[in-house]
Parts: sequence; C-alpha cells; structure tokens
Amino acid sequence: MGAELIPMAFTTGWGSGVNAYAVVLVLGLADKIFNLSQVPNALARTDVLIGAGILFAVEMLADKIPYVDSVWDSVHTVVRPAVGATIGYLIGHETAGLDAAIGAATGGVTALISHGIKAGLRAAVNTSPEPASNIVVSTTEDVTVTGVTALAIAHPWWAATIAFVLLALGAFLVYKLAGRIRRYKRRYDAWGERLGVAQPSGRAVGAATDPATDPPTDPATDPGPDHGRRRGWGLGRAADPRPERPVDRPFDQET
Repeated sequence: MGAELIPMAFTTGWGSGVNAYAVVLVLGLADKIFNLSQVPNALARTDVLIGAGILFAVEMLADKIPYVDSVWDSVHTVVRPAVGATIGYLIGHETAGLDAAIGAATGGVTALISHGIKAGLRAAVNTSPEPASNIVVSTTEDVTVTGVTALAIAHPWWAATIAFVLLALGAFLVYKLAGRIRRYKRRYDAWGERLGVAQPSGRAVGAATDPATDPPTDPATDPGPDHGRRRGWGLGRAADPRPERPVDRPFDQET
C-alpha cells in the first residue's frame, strides 16, 4: 500500500463516520468484481456483503425519519468509529505492523470526527418542521459517500482531498448552526422524557403544584406574587410615602 495508506484510510474513515455500511459495501463489491489488490479481501466475503447490504438498507430507511435518525446516530456512536478503524487496519495490515496501527488510528479517529459532525448537522436539520429536508440530506450523504469511496479505489489522494474539504465544511456548518442544535437537543430530551427513556430535567416554570408533595407556603416568609405591588414595587402606581395633608373645606366652619 505504501504512500496510499493514509489517504485511503482517511477517506474510508470519513465515509464510515457518515455511512459505514455503504463504505463496506462499495469496497467489498469492487473487490468481488474486479479483484483489486488495494482493497482487503475480508470485505469481499459473501457473509460480510450480505450483512452490510441488509444494514445499509435499514440505515437508508431510518436515516430519513426525523428523530429516528438521531436515535440511530446515537447507537452508531461506537459502531462507525469501530468500522472505520477496522477498515484502516485491514488496509495496512498486509504490509507491516506499523502500517496497520497507522491505518486503524487514522480510520477510527476520522470516523469519530465525521460521525460527530453528521450527528450535529442532522440535529440541526431536525429542527425543520417538514420531513423533506431529512430525505434530501440523507440521500445526498449516501450518494456522496458512495462516490468518494469509489473514487478512493482509483485515486486515493483526490478522494482524501474531497473528504477533507467536506469534513471541514461540515464542521463549519455545525459551528454556524450551534443555536439550532441546542434547541433540537432540548426537544429531543423532552421527547425522550415522554417516552420514559430519559430522566426528567426538572419542573418547568409555571408548572402546577401537587398538594400531596409540595409543602404549603408560609405568608410570613413567602408573601406571594402581589407583595411587591402592594408595597409599590410592581408595575402599578407606587404608594406616596409623604403624609396626607388635610384638605381645606370652605363650608366647614365653626358654629
């Protein structure tokens, strides 16, 4: 593999962070059909191709449904970096032990970064009320990963350059959309609380009190919301602190 180890491992790592099963499927089919020397033979095994094909079909469906795609991403936080590291190791293990270690580290770290960027971008997309954006973004990801991975077989340095540009562009978009991602996280946490799979984050402001669990308030220590208004601290008219002067009444005369 030689000098092509780093760009090949980097490209497949980036692709694995977005869609690991597509990378395995593209490399495995290419080796199965063309018997390529730069692709690990383990990826061309029939059982590996069948498993990757089934999981790729499942991901194609799950990745296009709002909220379900984020659950899928959460599950694959470990899977995608592991696949990227495994492919990198297989790419480099036939030459020397050091190449295998470099390939595994490059593929695993790149896949982890790529996965984090994808999860952040999909969180931002999920703030949109319509599902069409999820379908468009997911389809674009699948086509891009397939094309760049196929390009890496013939031109690894060109593919690595494209993968690096896409990785940097994704990181920039995550930075710009940080506000939308935080809003989505609150909605996602609330959704998890309703399903009972997440711990409640606390009582919302203005929530109703439960007499069975909430202790009664003491007027001496908690004068209530109108206390400031009665003292002239609220939005109403403040009380006049000056003493009231008697009003002269012309018809009140001594008799």
